[in-house]
Amino acid sequence: MKGLTIGQVAKEANVNIETVRYYERFGLISKPPRTDSGYRQFPIEVIQRIKFIKRAQELGFTLLEVNKLLAISDGNDFDSHDIRQFASQKLEEIGKTISDLRKIESILYDLFNKCTGQGPLDKCPILEKFSKGDENQ
Repeated sequence: MKGLTIGQVAKEANVNIETVRYYERFGLISKPPRTDSGYRQFPIEVIQRIKFIKRAQELGFTLLEVNKLLAISDGNDFDSHDIRQFASQKLEEIGKTISDLRKIESILYDLFNKCTGQGPLDKCPILEKFSKGDENQ
């Protein structure tokens, strides 16, 4: 059976051609064999691999993390416990990010409420905070 062209892979995986090339350069998908005329001939399984990568990215995993997930799922040296641990670490990271964002939101909300939107710029509490900072935070 003939392989798929890069355009066919991109279309079936719902990504653009540059994404397929990037994943290939990054080592997330294997370099496919080429025809005599130089065209890549991808195996059909690459579509599922790209979809896996995209779904993992949508859940906040970086490409380096996705690469580790793929290595775990491709190998026989790991089990579902390893994936669970990996997900647990990601959950902790996301929780910290959410906490940090909530702190930022609270500070910005306070500044927004202090700003009347009137008067000279040098009296704007938002700009003052950015310029001078605050040792209490």
